[in-house]
Amino acid sequence: MKHQNKLRRTTKHSQNAVVTISSLAKHLKLSPAAVSMVLNSTPKAARFPEKTRKRILAAAAKFNYRPNFVARSLRKQQTFTIGVLVPEISEGYAALVLAGIEDYLLQAGYFYFVVSHRHKTHLLEQYPRLFMDRLVEGIIAVDTTELPFIPQVPTAVVSGHRRMPGITNVVLDHRRAALLALEHLLQLGHRRIAFIKGQPFSSDTDTRWSSIRDAARKLGLTIDPDLVTQLQVDSPTPEPGYDVTKSLLAKHRHFTAMFAFNDISAIGAIRALLDSGMKVPGDVSVIGFDDIQNAAFQNPRLTTIRQPLRRMGELAAETLLKRIRGTEYHKVIAVEPELIVRESTAAPSIESLEVLGEIAAVEVRKPS
Repeated sequence: MKHQNKLRRTTKHSQNAVVTISSLAKHLKLSPAAVSMVLNSTPKAARFPEKTRKRILAAAAKFNYRPNFVARSLRKQQTFTIGVLVPEISEGYAALVLAGIEDYLLQAGYFYFVVSHRHKTHLLEQYPRLFMDRLVEGIIAVDTTELPFIPQVPTAVVSGHRRMPGITNVVLDHRRAALLALEHLLQLGHRRIAFIKGQPFSSDTDTRWSSIRDAARKLGLTIDPDLVTQLQVDSPTPEPGYDVTKSLLAKHRHFTAMFAFNDISAIGAIRALLDSGMKVPGDVSVIGFDDIQNAAFQNPRLTTIRQPLRRMGELAAETLLKRIRGTEYHKVIAVEPELIVRESTAAPSIESLEVLGEIAAVEVRKPS
């Protein structure tokens, strides 16, 4: 009791004195090593009974224990910080990846800096130097096509499709994703499909488009070049998808479905179709890509290819820490996509098929 009161007096009345592992150990009548293992979540902490671990954590919370990261860094010659590069912090894709990175790093006792480069070369060159000035132990780049620097620390890239020395890539299986999307549309009866390609500077654009073309050939689908448009503007809003869809509609080339580069552009495309007096999916079905938070709350709710973005962030952080610790790791980690069917896709209408002259070629299922 006396020691407990001493701890309380120290935390309340002395600005210089702090609760330490040693003082917690004395209070708990445990060794400082045991307390340190539990508070730092080391693998050896598992050797202690759950009751003991809970006692240590409860005491740390009660007495407002805070680890001395300066001392810890000096002792281990580590800073326990990671630098994260993203195109846009507010964009739905990056937000989900960042959530996964944060989950893993904080659990491992790491802090991270995150910066937005907006695909500007001077920022891509400047930020890694600033990271190194702050002694980060590793770097994670998200949806970043070019890395105009030679990594001086372990580096992982989410959606990195270019093999580079010293870099671990966490990628989606885009071939599988393209097959899932096109098979879904073909099974519904669509043959005239429009496509929105990604921006030239997006890391996924080339890989995803080549995967779509390969899947189309495999499925016997002809891609009409007049039904292919491309995002150009670097914006995290639906506006670029809206604009390119409006331009596509101005060509007066008929299509019954659209496969958008991502959910944000799909949301913009749906608005453009609705503003042009068309129904979704009555006149045109739309499928997106990513499954961002808003996809399930659009009107209509968006059918999409789900990337496990949060999991991809976790894998990037996990692999990076393995590299920092010198343990075995994979140079390329591929994750599986998933087709999420909602309300924005359906069989083409009889009227649409009549316009295309395909009414005899496709069996249209009428509701029972």
